[in-house]
Amino acid sequence: MRKGKALQVGDTIGLTAPSSPATPEVLAKAQSDLEALGFQVKVGESCRQTYGGYLAGHPQLRAEEINCMFADPEVDAIMCLRGGYGTPQLLPLLDYDCIAANPKLFIGYSDITALHTVFMQEAGLATLHGPMASAGIASELDPWSRDYLLRAMTCPDPLGKIINPEGEEISCLVGGAACGPIVGGNLSLVAALAGTPYQLDTRGKLLFLEDVDEEPYRIDRMLMQLALAGTFEDCAGIIIGTWENCVPKKRDGFSVLDVFKNIVVPYRKPTIWNLQAGHGACNIALPFGVQARLDADACKLVIEEAVTR
Repeated sequence: MRKGKALQVGDTIGLTAPSSPATPEVLAKAQSDLEALGFQVKVGESCRQTYGGYLAGHPQLRAEEINCMFADPEVDAIMCLRGGYGTPQLLPLLDYDCIAANPKLFIGYSDITALHTVFMQEAGLATLHGPMASAGIASELDPWSRDYLLRAMTCPDPLGKIINPEGEEISCLVGGAACGPIVGGNLSLVAALAGTPYQLDTRGKLLFLEDVDEEPYRIDRMLMQLALAGTFEDCAGIIIGTWENCVPKKRDGFSVLDVFKNIVVPYRKPTIWNLQAGHGACNIALPFGVQARLDADACKLVIEEAVTR
């Protein structure tokens, strides 16, 4: 797997907006936060654009910006400004040969799931699922999330055992152990890619899923789509993250946990619940595409390989 270099103080982070637009105030805060951590920042034009009322620039502009940032020798890593909506529009427009020839650490989550998937499958690039620049990395991000993010970005050593913040216990839904690279991300995006040329390949991998603002019946629909596509049959193990505001509107409605027990647990793959990664208050950075070990009986996830070189 190709890897970007571990960052040092003074290195340059390319800031790009592959999905939804951000306000000038959010951009200014994101840039100042990265600079406060000791990095130089190269701001992409997409960060200042709005297109169609809900996108950060025309798809061609956003895709070309990512291509250029990978090709740019002055850019040491690429961080997304925010998520939202729009990354699947970019997938046929990206230069995967250029990305493979210029491996760099790429950071983001949520809608950025589509980019994590294609960078790994089309360019053989390890990436980092974690907080983005708009999260207020230096000033507002919780210390737990910031520590994992900065360790993954700057230390060329494996993160080791992932430990939740105090009071957030990981539980076991299906016992057993499995090894492999972590893949996946936001459930809505993983489901949206099913049946396309960019469908997530989970064969022999640890599947991570999280989401936000989705009612359990919609989560049921997306999980069934993945089940019918063979996603759970193929994977080695399953890591279930946070489900922020994913509650039923009806008081007697079923829960997200009920849905996973009904659809995913019957596959009998080692499965843990409530790893604090995703849209919750804590968002632990997870390296994608590098070796990890899941011991569901011990409710333990260990990252055994660094995401940087």
